[in-house]
Amino acid sequence: MTPEDHANAAARLLSAEETGSQISLLSLNHPEMGMDDAYAIQNALYDAKIKAGRSVVGWKIGLTSKAMQYALGIKTPDSGVLFDNMVFDHGATVTKGRFIQPRIEAEIAFVMKSPLGATNLTRDDVVAATDFVAPSIEILDTRIERVDTATGKTRSVYDTISDNAANAGVVLGPQRHAVDDFDLRWVGAITSRNGEVEETGLGAGVLNDPVESVLWLAQRMAQYGQTIEPGQIILSGSFIRPIECPSGAEISADFGTFGNVDISFS
Repeated sequence: MTPEDHANAAARLLSAEETGSQISLLSLNHPEMGMDDAYAIQNALYDAKIKAGRSVVGWKIGLTSKAMQYALGIKTPDSGVLFDNMVFDHGATVTKGRFIQPRIEAEIAFVMKSPLGATNLTRDDVVAATDFVAPSIEILDTRIERVDTATGKTRSVYDTISDNAANAGVVLGPQRHAVDDFDLRWVGAITSRNGEVEETGLGAGVLNDPVESVLWLAQRMAQYGQTIEPGQIILSGSFIRPIECPSGAEISADFGTFGNVDISFS
């Protein structure tokens, strides 16, 4: 793909977000596209949003579980950007029409107090740079069709990364913990929709340790001259499958003694 292709794909994704009308699979329109193209499109999307007045409040890490990596035939996570208009309050209601096909995932969020921007970082560096951890819900959306109706082809990882890793929102629970107050591998959540349990999981599903997930992100970003900044939210990755959130869905993620976080969809 050319730089012009990247810019055009980003413009189509922005239009889809604004109009609520999904675009066709980029991987179908550009069968030659690869991982570098996908991140180039995401970067073009990032540039357009910054130019429009948005600001970055954090980053998300996706595809951290073995199950999702096997399903997509990859061996590495992906990442996306959290912008200021993506933050929702615990217990809030998402306005109908805000998203196209919203889903949610339960995750452990890290909020940073120090920058992370070197390739030789260690797990201890991540722990030292973390202000607190909290229960969280990530809201996913897709500005790209999940399945092409004509061919039956499903989205590839390149489509997802191009689409800002399907990122749409973040909800932090009210609880705040020091990063070493809990063994995060054993922090889990019972996630319910309208009072019925849909998914459960443990933090160990995230690269064996959510701290390692943040370390992966910091090292990957450093390779491109980027830095995780103080105050930014890092969504370390989901340990449950995505849960569909049609109109009327009331979501509750119960993390036990770690806390809880809720969001509803009108």
